[in-house]
Amino acid sequence: MEVAVGQVSFAFQPLYSLRTGGLIGVEALARPASGKIRELLRYARQKGRLVAVDLALAAGAIKADAPYETLLPLHLNLTALSAAAPQLVLDSLSRALGDSGRRPGEIVLEIGSPFQGVSPKALLAGLRRFGELGFRLALDNLGYGDIPLNLLADARPELIKLDRRTLSRLPGDLPAVALVEALVHFAARTGLRLAATGVETGDQLAIVRELGISIVQGNLFAPPGSALPATETGARIGSGLAPPHGHATPLVTDFLKPAATLSAHATCDEVRRTLLEQDAPTGIVGIDEDGRPVWSINRARFLLDLTGPFGHALHANRPAARLADPPRTIRAGAGALELLDLVTGTETERSGDDVIVVDPDGRCLGVVLVNEIVRGVAELKIEEAAALNPLTRLPGSDTVAKEVTRRFEAGRPTVVAWLDIDSFKKINDTAGFAAGDELIRSVGRALGELSSKLPGTTVGHVGGDDFLFSCDVEEITTIADALLDVAWSAGELPVTVSLATVVCGGRDGWSYPEVSRRLAPVKKQAKEVAGSSWVNAWPGSDRVEILRGQAAN
Repeated sequence: MEVAVGQVSFAFQPLYSLRTGGLIGVEALARPASGKIRELLRYARQKGRLVAVDLALAAGAIKADAPYETLLPLHLNLTALSAAAPQLVLDSLSRALGDSGRRPGEIVLEIGSPFQGVSPKALLAGLRRFGELGFRLALDNLGYGDIPLNLLADARPELIKLDRRTLSRLPGDLPAVALVEALVHFAARTGLRLAATGVETGDQLAIVRELGISIVQGNLFAPPGSALPATETGARIGSGLAPPHGHATPLVTDFLKPAATLSAHATCDEVRRTLLEQDAPTGIVGIDEDGRPVWSINRARFLLDLTGPFGHALHANRPAARLADPPRTIRAGAGALELLDLVTGTETERSGDDVIVVDPDGRCLGVVLVNEIVRGVAELKIEEAAALNPLTRLPGSDTVAKEVTRRFEAGRPTVVAWLDIDSFKKINDTAGFAAGDELIRSVGRALGELSSKLPGTTVGHVGGDDFLFSCDVEEITTIADALLDVAWSAGELPVTVSLATVVCGGRDGWSYPEVSRRLAPVKKQAKEVAGSSWVNAWPGSDRVEILRGQAAN
C-alpha cells in the first residue's frame, strides 16, 4: 500500500466564479500510476488503512502544491472516515502545511464518500474541530455519493459540490433536474455556495447558468494539469465566460490603504488606544514577527464588546486575539471582482470588514475597504455602460486602442482589423433604416460572440457600420471565416462586408496611431474588391494581399 501511495502524482484543476470570471480556488486531484484513485481508496479501506492513505495523499498534495507559491485556496480531498478522526490527521497535516508555508485558512477540505459506517456524531465533531482550527470545509459528490441529507444541515460547510455524474443527466432527466433545483434552493436559503463539477460542454454550462449555480469546475474551462493554473491578474475563464469586451477590471491594489497593525500578542487595551488615538482606523491587523497577519479586529464590533457591561474589566489586559477574527486576505495581484466574490462567500456580519492584501510571502501590504471597492467597481460599470454603442452594446474604439497599446508594450504579435458594411447608405435608402439597424446589430452580435469565444480578441463599434477589433494572429482566420462566409442581408437585400487587417509583429515598435493610419488605405482597397473581401497588409511595407474576394479589373 505504501508503494502504491508513493507512486501517486497530482494534477490541479481550478474552480471559477461565473459572477466574476476569476479563479477562486484550485483542487488537487490524485492520479495513481495505474488504475483510479477510488480503487486505491477502496483497497485501503478493505485493509483498514484508509485514514493513513487518505492522510498520505493530502500531505502529498500539499507538497506538490508548494513550489507554485499561489495564494489561491487549495482544495484537498478527505474521506468521511478521516474527517471523523481528526486526532489521527491533524499532526501530519499541520506538519505538511508548516513545511509548505500554507495556513489552515488557505485550505478547503472537501469531505467525500464513503459515509457509510462512519459515526455521524464523530463526523460532526471532527468537522467542528477542523473548523475551529481555521480549515474551510466543503462536502463533495452531492447527488451521487452517499452523503446523509441531515449532514448538509448540521455540518454547515461553506461549499457543496454537485457530482459530475448528476450534472451529466441534465437536462433530460427530470428527477435529476428537480434534485439540482432543490440543492440550489437549499444553498440560497442557507447561505452556502454550490459548485457544479464536471462541466464539459457549452450545453451543460448553459444549464448551470440557468439554474443559478455560480461556481464551476470542469474540462470546458481547464482540464486537470500537472501545474497550477495561471493566477495573474486578468486570468479568466475561457469558452465565453470572460467579460465579453475586454474591459479592464481594477485591482485591489488600486484601493490599497496603509494598515493599522499591532503585534499579534497585543492586549485589548493596546488595541483600544490605537483605535482611539489614530485617525479613526476601521480595524486593526495583528501581525507576527515576519509581518504576516494572524488576526484582524473590526473597530465597531471590538469597541461594542469592550464598552459593554464589564467589558473593560473582562478584556482590557487580556490578549486582543480573544476578540479578534481570522484574517481575511487576498493576494496583491487580484482583481476587485475577485475580492467581491470573496466577500460574498463570508458570514454577513463580516461582509464589511477590511480585507488584508498580502504579498507572495503572505506579508501584510495594507488593507482595502469593501465599500470603496464596491463604489469603484460601480463607477467603472457606469463608465463602461456610458461608452457602449446603444445599437450593438459594444464599446467604442478606445477599448480596442487600449488593448492594442497594451499588447504592443508587451511585445505581443497582434492583428488590428477594420470591418465595414459595403454600400450602407444604399441599404438604408433601399431596405429602410430599421433593416439597416438590424443588420448592424447582427454584425455586432457576431463580433461579440467571437470575442467571447476567442480569448485574444477585443471588439469595438466605431460608429455607424464600422467595427474595429484586435486579435491574436492565429485567431484572425477563424474570425474572417465567421464574418465573410455569412450570407448577410438587410430585409431581402443581399449585403457584403469588407475586412481590412494589419499584422503587427511583436517587436516592430509600432504604436496604435501609426497602425490606425496604415489601416485606413487598406480599408479603402478592401472596399474596391468585389463581394465580401479581406485585404491584409503589414506596417512598414507597401505589400498588400487580397485574401478574399476578387480585385476589380
